[in-house]
Amino acid sequence: MRTRTTRIRRTTAGLASVALLGALTSCAAVGSPARAAAPAEGVSHRTDTPTGGHIPLTGAVNVRDLGGQPTVDGERVRAGRVFRADSLGKLTDADVGRIGELGLRTVVDYRVPFEVQRDGADRLPQGLAVTSRPVNDLGLYAKTMEAIGSKDPVEQQEMLGDGKAEELMRSIYRTFVTDPDNRRQFGATLRDLADRQRTPLLVHCTSGKDRTGWTSYLLLRAVGVSSGTAEKDYLLSNELRAESDRKTREALKQAGYMENPDLLIPLQEVREDYLESALDAAEEEYGSLAGYVTEGLGLDRTTLVKLRAKLVD
Repeated sequence: MRTRTTRIRRTTAGLASVALLGALTSCAAVGSPARAAAPAEGVSHRTDTPTGGHIPLTGAVNVRDLGGQPTVDGERVRAGRVFRADSLGKLTDADVGRIGELGLRTVVDYRVPFEVQRDGADRLPQGLAVTSRPVNDLGLYAKTMEAIGSKDPVEQQEMLGDGKAEELMRSIYRTFVTDPDNRRQFGATLRDLADRQRTPLLVHCTSGKDRTGWTSYLLLRAVGVSSGTAEKDYLLSNELRAESDRKTREALKQAGYMENPDLLIPLQEVREDYLESALDAAEEEYGSLAGYVTEGLGLDRTTLVKLRAKLVD
């Protein structure tokens, strides 16, 4: 596997090509990762704290405004235009009211039908419909439920232990690049973000960290955010989800479902090497991340220009 420094250099060069294709400001120089400052106005909750644009809700823990992220040319992603989240099926009435304040026009749900069936459909403000774009998770959710439901420590170890959970996650990230249906879903969401009639937009999956995290990373890189800053946003899910995930593991152990619930940690976390798996696949399949965005996702010059103009001040 390439070193982290090599990966950052590679992705920076790749997205510089995307910026040039879109007649945008070049992203060739990597800016030092920096926290975004709070915008003067808008609905964003972005601050200078490590939790950035986090929007605290009761029924979801990983809801954020991507606004405020700095670009390498000194601009910032606009607040109140694009949001990322985990499952919205357990929102309280107060949460639904808070979501209503965001002025959303589009909600994209990457969950597969089995996830929706188990976790529930999104609870949204009246008049706001869900755009379902299932992204294949290689059966991750179902496999996790199967392992937990077995209540068998030996079977759980065989299914998730000895690096198997980590390898499953890396495989999932590779399919973000190699699976044509997945590419179609990601591409459609990025095109929506370039469409004034479809934004403000919120995109989510179950945990809001992998499929949603990949979309957010791509978006930030495509509009000129440095790879280091985009990666910090990706890794922030670990901080925001930590307590909720810990409680889940504790509850499973107390209920007798898992003797060693820490087997779930690789599935609950985002990690640099998971992201690296997708980036490596993009280079292998398309020569660069830029090639993946333009050829794999089908984002042409016009769309990239609109994306930058719509989302960056």
